[in-house]
Amino acid sequence: MSTLSDLLAEHTHLPGGAVDHLQRVVGEWQLLADLSFADFLLWVAQTGAAPMVCVAQCRPTTASTAYSEDEVGSTVTDVDAPQVLRALDEGEVFRDEQTRWYKGVPLRMEAVPVTWRGQVIAVLSRSTNLAQPRFPSPLEIAYLDCADDLCQMICDGTFPMREELTAVHSSPRAGDGFIRLDPAGNVAYSSPNALSAYHRMGLSTDLAGRDLAEVTRSLVSDSFDAQEVASRLRSTLTGDSTLRMEIDARGATVLLRALPLHPRGEPTGAAVLVRDVTEVKRRDRALLSKDATIREIHHRVKNNLQTVAALLRLQGRRTDNEEARHALTESVRRVSSIALVHETLSMSVDEEVNLDEVVDRLVPIMADVSAAGSRVQVRREGGLGVLQAERATPLVMVLAELVQNALEHGFGPDDAGEVVITAKRSARWLDVLVHDNGSGLPEGFSIEHSKRLGLQIARTLVDSELGGSLGLHPASGGGTDAVLRVRLGRRPRLGPDVR
Repeated sequence: MSTLSDLLAEHTHLPGGAVDHLQRVVGEWQLLADLSFADFLLWVAQTGAAPMVCVAQCRPTTASTAYSEDEVGSTVTDVDAPQVLRALDEGEVFRDEQTRWYKGVPLRMEAVPVTWRGQVIAVLSRSTNLAQPRFPSPLEIAYLDCADDLCQMICDGTFPMREELTAVHSSPRAGDGFIRLDPAGNVAYSSPNALSAYHRMGLSTDLAGRDLAEVTRSLVSDSFDAQEVASRLRSTLTGDSTLRMEIDARGATVLLRALPLHPRGEPTGAAVLVRDVTEVKRRDRALLSKDATIREIHHRVKNNLQTVAALLRLQGRRTDNEEARHALTESVRRVSSIALVHETLSMSVDEEVNLDEVVDRLVPIMADVSAAGSRVQVRREGGLGVLQAERATPLVMVLAELVQNALEHGFGPDDAGEVVITAKRSARWLDVLVHDNGSGLPEGFSIEHSKRLGLQIARTLVDSELGGSLGLHPASGGGTDAVLRVRLGRRPRLGPDVR
C-alpha cells in the first residue's frame, strides 16, 4: 500500500508545504471522524483533466462506517459527487441534501475544501451512514457542533495548527473525554468520561458552567504546572496556541489537549479532550523501576566478574606452573568477555547488546593475553549489529575463542600477521568470518575431533545456545578461515540446511 506522500507525488504537483499541511490534516482527522460520526475521504485534483482521486480514508470509531471497502485510488467526477468539485472550485463547504446510495447504504455527503495559504489544495468528503438512525443527545449535539467548527476552520485554512514540540506525543480521542468551552472559558458541555477524569483528579462537583482553567488550576498538584495549564487554557480560547500536556493531580495523571475553535475568524470557544492515564503511568513507572533494577543487577554481575578475573589474574602471577598460568590467563579472558556484555547491558534500557562495541573493546584484552598479540593486528570489517541479551553472551564468547585460537595457534612468538573479523548480516542470518594469514591448520585437522578446550566451548555454545553452525577450513590464500553462521531471532531452531 502506497503512503500518502507517494500518492500525492504520483497524482499531483503540490509543493512541499502543501503536502505537509495535508499530512497534518490526516494526522487530525480521526478526531474529526469520531466527532462527526462519519467517514472522511481525502480527494485531490490530478494533474491534467483527469477526475479527482482519493488518496486517504478514515473511518469513525463512534459509528458504523459508510464504506465497507477501501476507497483509496478511486476517482470521482461532477456526476458522481458534484459537491466535491464545487468545493474545489469555489472554496466553500457544500452539503448534498439528497440521500445518495453506496452499495445499498444510504449516505449524506458533505464536501469540505482544504485550504493552505489561501489556496484550495484538496477536498475532504464527510459521509454519514444513514442506515442506522441517530437520536440527538447532548453528547451528539456537542460532538457535531465541534466537528462543524473544525471543518469550517479547515476550509478557512486555520486548522490544523502547527503545534510546538512537546514531551507528550499521544493524544486523547473524543471518546476518552470531551469538554466544550464557550468563548469565556466556561464549560458548556462535558461528557461523562471527562467528568469522571476530573472526579479522579479530586473534583467533587459538576463541571457545567465553571471556568475550566480555574478548576484545573485548583486541582493540579504542582504549583508551576497549575499556573501553566491555566494560562495555556486561556490562551487557547483566543486562538493563540493549542494545549497538549500531561498533568498530575492528587495521585491521578490526566492527559489534556485543547483546540481553539474560531470558524470564519470568530472565537466560539475551545474543544478539550481528556484522558485518564493514571494506570498507564503507574505501569510505566513500574516498568522503569524494573528496568533500573535489571540494569543494577547487570552492573553488580559485571563488578563480581571483574573481581573473579582479578583473583584469577593474581593467582596466575603466583603460580610457578606454566601450564596452570596459561589456563588461568585463558579463564581471565573468558570471564572478562562475559563481564563486558553485562557492562553493556547495565547501560542499556532494552536488553540488547551492540556487538560491535563489545568486540572492539574485547580485542585489546585478547591481544594482551596472547604471546603473538603485539605483532598480530586484529581488526573488524562489517557490522555485527545488535542482538538480544540472552544470545549476545554466547556469541561474544564464541568470537573471542575463535580470535584467540587464531592468535595462539596460527602465529608463533616472533610471527607477524593479522586476524580479520568480517561480519555480514541479512534478514535471517548473521555470518561471521574470522580469517588469519598464519601457518594454517595442521594436517588431518577436524574441528569435530579437536581436543582444544576453546574450540569445544565454541562448538557447544553454537549448537546449544545460538542454533547455528561453525567450521574451520584452510583459507584459499593461506592461513585459516573460521566460518560462523547464526540464525537471527529469539528462539533459533537449527534446520537441516544450516550446515
